[in-house]
Amino acid sequence: MSNYNPFTLEGKTILVTGASSGIGQTTAIECSKMGAKLVITGRNAERLQETFNQLEGEGHRQIIAELTDGEDVNRLVSECSELNGLVLCAGKGKTLPLSFCSKEKFDDVFSVNFNAPVELLRLLLKAKKITKCGSVVFVASIAGMQGRTSPANAMYGASKAALVATMRYFAREYSTKLIRFNSVNPSMVNTPLIQHGAITEEQRKIDMANYPLGRYGEPLDIAHGIIYLLSDASSWVTGHSLVIDGGVTI
Repeated sequence: MSNYNPFTLEGKTILVTGASSGIGQTTAIECSKMGAKLVITGRNAERLQETFNQLEGEGHRQIIAELTDGEDVNRLVSECSELNGLVLCAGKGKTLPLSFCSKEKFDDVFSVNFNAPVELLRLLLKAKKITKCGSVVFVASIAGMQGRTSPANAMYGASKAALVATMRYFAREYSTKLIRFNSVNPSMVNTPLIQHGAITEEQRKIDMANYPLGRYGEPLDIAHGIIYLLSDASSWVTGHSLVIDGGVTI
């Protein structure tokens, strides 16, 4: 029986941020199952260790870092060896009516969702830590694209829209080095980000009824899309936003 697998990550080293929970944690674990060596980072040592314990294979590393802290980011960059892939998962949600969205609150959301991943990426590129033919995947959101919007979600949506736009410019700029930049844009996914969010269980059920496939996503649904974009199976895909949304934007 053939072992052919165009989605394999054998021989690739991949950095995953936000790896201590949710999509980041699942992505790191699934990448290890596909043969990758992982560098995982997060700010919570105990939860990051839980992820690390679930990685398959050998040669993985974990680095505690707060990505909004300049010293931590510089240390993370210096401790990374060459990377074939980068998954920028760390983020936060904030649901508020626009009249309460002060500049300080916008700055807080953008600091985590936009400034931190873009600065980490900039420093990794400047240090030439991302190899030729490498792949960078931003975890964005359908909230950052034209289409379905939800009330009181302007700050989150704006930060993700900024990520999507930046991704496209990076994709054009680094095409000569054959480094690819893409995003995955999920709709609602069952992670701690929504489980401890502002909507009630009743509101969640009402919203879920709008999904043609009848459910919210699971972290595994998103991780598999990320693996496609990291793998050589997507070697002709760059500057693309992969929507993974259960059909809700149809």
